[in-house]
Amino acid sequence: MKTVWITSLGNNPPRVQAFTGVLKRYGLDVKGHFWTDEAEKMAWRVALDSLVEAKANVWLVLADAEEMAKPTVRYGLSLMAASLREGSGHGFPIVFMWKDKAPAPDTLPPLLRNALHLEEANAAWPAKIVAKANMPGKAEAPEYRLNVAGDEKLGQWFEIGPRAGNWDGVMFGVAGEGAEINFQAVGDANGLPEKTVLEFAQQGMKLQLGETEYTAWAVRNQVGEGQSYYARVKGCPSAILFLQYTESGDGEATVLTLS
Repeated sequence: MKTVWITSLGNNPPRVQAFTGVLKRYGLDVKGHFWTDEAEKMAWRVALDSLVEAKANVWLVLADAEEMAKPTVRYGLSLMAASLREGSGHGFPIVFMWKDKAPAPDTLPPLLRNALHLEEANAAWPAKIVAKANMPGKAEAPEYRLNVAGDEKLGQWFEIGPRAGNWDGVMFGVAGEGAEINFQAVGDANGLPEKTVLEFAQQGMKLQLGETEYTAWAVRNQVGEGQSYYARVKGCPSAILFLQYTESGDGEATVLTLS
C-alpha cells in the first residue's frame, strides 16, 4: 500500500480528517503531522525524518494563504523540500493543496515552485495524488547538491557540493536580518565531519547582488562529488548563494530565495 504523508500547516483536525478519509477510500495509507513553526530549532527536520521512516510515497502539504505568508513557514518548507529531494530523489512527489486559488509560481520560493499545486475545489485532486503515489515523476537533478542537517543542539548546517567533477574551493553567503555563518568545514558527503582542515579560509566577506547584500565565508579546499562544504548558519536567511571560489569576482553563483 502506498503512503501519503500529510503536513497540515494550520491546526485544523477536521480538514486533516476529511483528506485522510478521501485518500483512504482511494486505497492509500495516510500518516502525518501538524506543522511546528520553529525553523531555528529545525523542527522541520523532525518531520522529514518521520516522513522518511514512514516510507512515504507522496508529501502532501495542506496549505493556506495565511500560513504561507509567514517567512519562517516558507523557509522551513523550502529546507524540508530540498533535503527530501536530495535524500529521496528529485522526482519525489511534493503536492500543495490550497483551500482557495493556488498562487502564481513566481510568488513562491524557488524550492517550492516545482511541486504540484492543487485546489480543493478541483474534484480531480484524489486521482492526481494516487497517480503521483504510483508513478512518481522524473526530475533532472541540479549540478549541485544541497542538503541541510543538524538539530537544535548541533545547529543548522547547510551542506553543498558538486554532483560531478570538482570545485576549486567554495564561497557560501547568507542574506537576511539575523542570519549569520559561524562555522565552516569540509569533509565527506552525507555527514558532518568530526575534524576538518581548511585551506585559506576567509570570513565576513560582503557580496552585493542587486539590492541584496550577502555575508560570505570561503575556503580553497577542493571539493569533489564525494565531499561537501558545510556551513553552520544561525537564524533563518532569506536567501543563500554559493559558487566555486573566485578571486576575480565574476564567478557564476547559485542564488536561492528561501522565504
